[in-house]
Amino acid sequence: MQPHTPIPLKTRLLTPALERLSKHRAWHKQPTTLAVMSLWALRNRLRWQNLHSTSALRPQEPVGVNDGRAPLRWRSLDGTRTDLENPLMGAKGRRFGRNFDPGALIPETKQTTLLKPCPREVSRLLLARDVFKPATTLNLLAAAWIQFQVHDWFEHATDEDRRNDHTIPVPEHDTWHERQMRVPRTLPSAPGIPGRVPPAFDNQGTHWWDASQLYGDSPKQSHQFRSHVDGKLHIGADRLLPLDAKGIDLTGSTVGWWVGLSMLHTLFTLEHNAICERLKKVNPSLTDEQLYQHARLVNCALMAKIHTVEWTPAILGHPALEIAMNSNWTGLATQKVSRLLKLAVKDSETQHGILGSPTDHFGVDFALTEEFASVYRMHPLIPDKVPLRSLADPRYLRMKPIHELAGARARTAQRESSMEDLFFSFGMTHPGALTLHNYPDFLRNHALPDGAAERIDLATIDILRDRERGVPRYNDFREALRTPRLRSFAQLTSNKTWQQQLQKVYGDMDRVDLMVGLYAEQPPQGFGFSDTAFRIFLLMASRRLKSDRFFTTAYTNEYYTEAGRQWVSDNTMRTVLLRHYPALEPVIGGLKNLFAPWK
Repeated sequence: MQPHTPIPLKTRLLTPALERLSKHRAWHKQPTTLAVMSLWALRNRLRWQNLHSTSALRPQEPVGVNDGRAPLRWRSLDGTRTDLENPLMGAKGRRFGRNFDPGALIPETKQTTLLKPCPREVSRLLLARDVFKPATTLNLLAAAWIQFQVHDWFEHATDEDRRNDHTIPVPEHDTWHERQMRVPRTLPSAPGIPGRVPPAFDNQGTHWWDASQLYGDSPKQSHQFRSHVDGKLHIGADRLLPLDAKGIDLTGSTVGWWVGLSMLHTLFTLEHNAICERLKKVNPSLTDEQLYQHARLVNCALMAKIHTVEWTPAILGHPALEIAMNSNWTGLATQKVSRLLKLAVKDSETQHGILGSPTDHFGVDFALTEEFASVYRMHPLIPDKVPLRSLADPRYLRMKPIHELAGARARTAQRESSMEDLFFSFGMTHPGALTLHNYPDFLRNHALPDGAAERIDLATIDILRDRERGVPRYNDFREALRTPRLRSFAQLTSNKTWQQQLQKVYGDMDRVDLMVGLYAEQPPQGFGFSDTAFRIFLLMASRRLKSDRFFTTAYTNEYYTEAGRQWVSDNTMRTVLLRHYPALEPVIGGLKNLFAPWK
């Protein structure tokens, strides 16, 4: 058990008082100062009661250390030694944790409720996009960004023995091309006890926020991507990434590859190299290895900063959230907020931010959780078509189906349009809203990239994954977060058509799947997703910073260099884009947040 920093008496007394206030008036309807204090109290309660280890399900075998004698001053590639007291914590191949007590979770099996109601029917009747519903407060860059980040965080293994596939019956009236849909099982590291204890699953990547989607998580990958000159990564004379044998960018993760991912992988490869140039100019004696490792730390921290103080406030458009996320990074002391807020919430982390603060695991070994992966199911953000535009010609407009921008065709799009034009196009385009009836057709009848004839319905798979991994259904999920259960579909949504459809598919409010409930729930004003999902974000977003010594005790000049820390402090998504694509200046120069629609 990892030690928890002692909880101050003031925190223990103020937290329940603020919780009582939020029972009478939801936090997001309170005045901003009170809302921030209520969020602080909610996070405290979640830290105390919603972090659980899966190690007790069955002892886990140690994982190998892939990069041998990696110095303790750098991030290892496989995530080992990020925590020096428990070197395997958060490493590649370690288990996902839980936000709910595993002993209270009942896994679903084919013999019980795994296929009830049929996941394909949920996909067809509740999730399928009837008409594109835009998220008007965001641009498509926000959708590409979250996929870029998720590929750093979550990766489950599936059972390659296709004889053990889930088989989902397809009704006669369904247009699916087969009468049975086969879906590989998620491969457990501990099978659990049927009807009593859910299985546990390993993360195939690292749990840390270490940009493994860019740098890889093994020496073999890292060697492929590096130029081994001045710490830099490979980039072509055309300022694009090298291609692999399939015509896809050579980078750490290419799952679900499309042009949006390629744009961001290219951008932050260029940024890594720019950091190397700055560090070499300030410290000419640094070796190739030192430049690479310092730049990797700086680039990782910059991505974490952009996600925390730019992407998150864009998708969660509430003044209290902007204050809260900035305080996560730099603390309340640096912000113009009320004196009452600074006096009331006076713990060191909140006042001065997580960067450079003491590491704290809150009594539970750090790991990302199954529930965190579940609330990050955001496929409706993807449109079925992308309007491509030109910076130079406002009359130019070409609609591209998303499948023509995916896989190896991403590079074709980059040859036909400049990167400046692609970023401009994404900035001017809305993603889809996270709501029912908005799951992209492209992903509900998706051809696998390896050329196989098999097609998949990702919406069906998303529903199935939560059930087989023991993630509670929507009402049980709410109850485990200490929010009231809903008694009727009318309490879930005011949309009467949806109420009837939910009644037809589920018949019982308690059977509603988590993802369906999250999409049906009315989000707080300005929010891009539900308050129920937000509670998991509130807990885990700060935890993955607070548990990582490279954001806490090791966020020093010794590890980052003075110039490296200054780089993190000085830069934003805007400065990164303008450094590499200065032609965008007339479009984004005055924008407050680059994940909001460009004008």
